[in-house]
Amino acid sequence: MGFWLRFNLLVFTIAILSTPVLSDLILSKVDRRIDLTSQIVRITSTLKVENAGSGLVSEVLLAFPELQAKKFGILMATTNEEKAKRKVLELVSLLKLPIQKECPALTVYSVSLSKALGEGDTMSLDVLAVFTHTLKPFPEKITQADIQLVLFQDSAYYLSPYAVKFQSLSIKLPDARIESYTKIENTKIHGSEIKYGPYENLHPFSYSPLVVHFEINQPFAVAQELVREIEVSHWGNVQVTEHYNIVHEGAKSEVNFLGQLEYQARPHIRGSSAIRHFVAKLPPRAHSIYYRDEIGNVSTSHLWADSKKTELLIEPRYPMFGGWRTAFIIGYSLPLQDFLFELEGKRFLNISFSSPINDLVIDNLVVKVVLPEGSRDLSVSTPFPVKQRQESKISHLDVVGRPVIVLEKADVVPEHNQYFQIHYSFNKLSMLREPFLISGFFFLFVACIVYVHVDLSISKSSASYLAKLQWDEVRATIQQVESIINQCLATHEKIEASLRDLSRIGDVQACKTTRKTADGLLKEHSKELKPLLAFLQSSPAAANICLSLNSIAEKMVKLYMRHPNIMVEELVAKERELQERWMAKHSIIVDCYEKKLGREIENRVAPQQQKVVALRQEVEDLLEYIDEI
Repeated sequence: MGFWLRFNLLVFTIAILSTPVLSDLILSKVDRRIDLTSQIVRITSTLKVENAGSGLVSEVLLAFPELQAKKFGILMATTNEEKAKRKVLELVSLLKLPIQKECPALTVYSVSLSKALGEGDTMSLDVLAVFTHTLKPFPEKITQADIQLVLFQDSAYYLSPYAVKFQSLSIKLPDARIESYTKIENTKIHGSEIKYGPYENLHPFSYSPLVVHFEINQPFAVAQELVREIEVSHWGNVQVTEHYNIVHEGAKSEVNFLGQLEYQARPHIRGSSAIRHFVAKLPPRAHSIYYRDEIGNVSTSHLWADSKKTELLIEPRYPMFGGWRTAFIIGYSLPLQDFLFELEGKRFLNISFSSPINDLVIDNLVVKVVLPEGSRDLSVSTPFPVKQRQESKISHLDVVGRPVIVLEKADVVPEHNQYFQIHYSFNKLSMLREPFLISGFFFLFVACIVYVHVDLSISKSSASYLAKLQWDEVRATIQQVESIINQCLATHEKIEASLRDLSRIGDVQACKTTRKTADGLLKEHSKELKPLLAFLQSSPAAANICLSLNSIAEKMVKLYMRHPNIMVEELVAKERELQERWMAKHSIIVDCYEKKLGREIENRVAPQQQKVVALRQEVEDLLEYIDEI
């Protein structure tokens, strides 16, 4: 397996070296500038390309060490003829070219030229390479009072598959303090700048290791993840919400925080590389700006705004030293007319891609663009390759959900904060969905309020309302009659209980006393019934309103369609007859006990007992029917 891999690489290398791209082109001049003033390494190279062969050349190859290529933030090339046109370069292959033993493995990129170079033609090519996570803290851990030192590695010679006639290199540092640097011929220092060269007549893939160890107290703010949600509303607003998860990836703090008082007293000595604040450059007319973390709103922020810019200075709740983390949310609104436009019947959103915070490296950026419900025919145009997918989001007053375009990109640097476009079609009638829903809910709530608070009863002067009042009065009277009858039945139960005690104890006098008390109660109940019966007999409602009652027993079928007063009178009559039977039964039993005729009690009482049971059942049935009125 290893043999075939090496064989294929050798074949590919020979093929590359034999192409006109490598054999015909030379770099007559290379001017390289490396900016190390922040955690983001920017290398700008100006290449003067010359076609020394006879054939046409339509592409130029750029080579970078593999370790650098893995940390690319962005790679762009610009020609003098097309200053406004920039191309994101396309990865061709990964080679380990055996030109020199010390030369590292290379990643080769191809730049397609808009106009092919003929024999003897020259052109100037500006190449910008931006790298992340390239500066390594050394030492890796420091105290709060120490300065931050980092290492940078590269080649003093320009790594190229072409021969280089003349080249120079300048390295710009943030401070004049340099711990150490690689010294080769033609090396000079001017303040905070190191210059190498010029060097002439370099062979292809010339390589000279270069290491610079220097002081940099700039914070290394890295957003391990940033989620930007851009929600478009055709009612005039674009809402942007940004979720940050930031870590300081500089030299880690070796000891715990010494205290806020000491830090504020000497901030440039105690924690010179700590993150004190972030600066976010928002669009000019941003409004409704807020900044909060997991605890809540953070008031330690400042906002400056004018007609050209809006700057938000964010101070975390604590200074961030190396290895420390924080998470927070920034939200703001933008006027829709500044970012949404119409072209050829379609709408397109033109808005910035990356974070507005200065000098922030983003390991993984997720941009979610939420379009209005009803948007269709979606397309995305970005100035660099991104991963994209589509989702759906259900929000307030939505029916089918809003389409969401999700864009993802790794290793994002400030140069990525360019404008991108999302094109879509939208029917203006779709904007009426939400007003119709709101109107529907409004009328529903109004109807509920009216139903609860408005008196929907029948007019108090109408005949039906008066009849209802009369019937309510009749119903109340009938309920009073039921209550009195139930009291009478309870009195009958007391008489029955006294007779059981008589058969068990034989106390005739106690039984007579109970009988006397019951007679008094029944007379009082009879007096209470008289005015009630008189009212029912004289009430027109009781005389004119018929009832349709369900039968419980076949023997009560005769009560169908009776008037209330007739049923009540029959109930009272049955109850009185029941009283008479109870009194007769009581007299017979007491008389037998007084005459000591114990054997004849059952024979004499039996006829009365049968009548009592039958009447009691009829009274209960009548009570049940009347209760259903």
